[in-house]
Formats: sequence, C-alpha cells, structure tokens
Amino acid sequence: MAEYIEAIGRRKTATARVRIYPGQGEIVVNDKPMDEYFGRALDRMILMQPLNLTGTAAAYNISVHVRGGGEGGQASAVRHGISRALIKSDENLRPVLKSAGYLTRDARAKERKKPGLVRARRAKQYTKR
Repeated sequence: MAEYIEAIGRRKTATARVRIYPGQGEIVVNDKPMDEYFGRALDRMILMQPLNLTGTAAAYNISVHVRGGGEGGQASAVRHGISRALIKSDENLRPVLKSAGYLTRDARAKERKKPGLVRARRAKQYTKR
C-alpha cells in the first residue's frame, strides 16, 4: 500500500480510524463500499461533507474502520476523522473545516437514567387521587 495519513474521529460511542491515500475518491468502510455500509443517504451526505467543502473528493482514497454506536453516530465519527486527516495532509484546509464545525468533537451523549425516574429526566405522571 502507498503512504497514508491516519486520524481518529469520535461521536457518542462510535470511534472511526480513518486513513487517506492519494487516489481517485474510493471510500471503503469496514471492508465494504461506502454505499453498501451506510444505507441512508443522510449518513453518506454527512460523511462526504468535509470532502465536498474542501473540493478534495476525487483526490483521496479513504479507508475507514469504525466501531461502536449506531449508524448516525458512526457517520459523524467518520466525518470527524476525515476532517482531521485532511488537516494533516494540508494545513491550509484548517480554517475552512473549523468554521464549518467539522473539527469539534460533538460531546453530546445520552444522559444516564436517574433513580426514581422513568428516563434521565422524565418523572412518573403525578396522580392527585
């Protein structure tokens, strides 16, 4: 294999290890083509955002290993990893990706359930009689 640039992206409980190689724009996620791995068009669009924004969609082949979380969290983790890898390849892309918010690790995660409640904050319905 050719020389690659590697970066890690995270979202919720998903972690993506992204490697970018010089190439024609092929994207492989967990040894499957991107279209096969991510069934929803929204997830594929999220994954492609940093490449489309920087105009580097056809400049790199991308190999991704992603684990944990659901489909949406995995797509966002891959986007985070691709953005970090692009910066390692070309530091001039940093301001564009940073202003779009693709370099910030989205720290939102599910809040834990509290004792005596139905969910994290939802309480049982009060009955007067």
